[in-house]
Amino acid sequence: MDLLAGAAPTPIPSRTQYVLETIKHGILTGRLKPGQALVETELAAQLGVSKTPVREALKTLAGTGLVVMSQYKGVTVRTVDAEMARQVYDVRLLLEPEALRRTVTQRASLDAARDALARADGAGDRADRSLANRDFHRALYVPCGNPLLARMLDDVRDQAALVSAVVWQAMPSWEQEANEHREILARALDGDAEGAAGLLHEHIASFVARAFPEESGGTP
Repeated sequence: MDLLAGAAPTPIPSRTQYVLETIKHGILTGRLKPGQALVETELAAQLGVSKTPVREALKTLAGTGLVVMSQYKGVTVRTVDAEMARQVYDVRLLLEPEALRRTVTQRASLDAARDALARADGAGDRADRSLANRDFHRALYVPCGNPLLARMLDDVRDQAALVSAVVWQAMPSWEQEANEHREILARALDGDAEGAAGLLHEHIASFVARAFPEESGGTP
């Protein structure tokens, strides 16, 4: 695995942050596959650092749900399956539309969402598109007026991005999602809080339903 290819990290505050962002980029681009082992000594050698920042970065990534630490298997990239995806998206369905409803009701600025949508449209690869999409959704819920609600949604951002990255490899659907994003933003900019929240709920639910359909036909 060549983690440095295409990563082009910007100036970094610390070696740990550099390692963290590089490994995360590798996961979201698919260079690091779900289930793949992450060996401290190998990563340290590739990135030109000691094992300490690698160990700290992996602990942080475990906290966000992107990697799994096991006493017997060591550290591996988290595997995405239907159960994991539905758990992550269930949290989003419960919280994200309500956060957007509050953002619109308070007439908070949505300039950041507009900028993120433009970046997603001009993205050069899957990782850039994933990051821009995450920024779009975050720009909808962060101005909701409840920092705790925003932090709760932040806690599942990386896991949702991992689900998207895996699904897009098998079923590229970002054009459909981009169109849905435009409709959500347009409704929000019109001040229609209920309409925007409803479209966002449909958007989140339809993605996981397409990607991980249930045999029973129930909703995710």
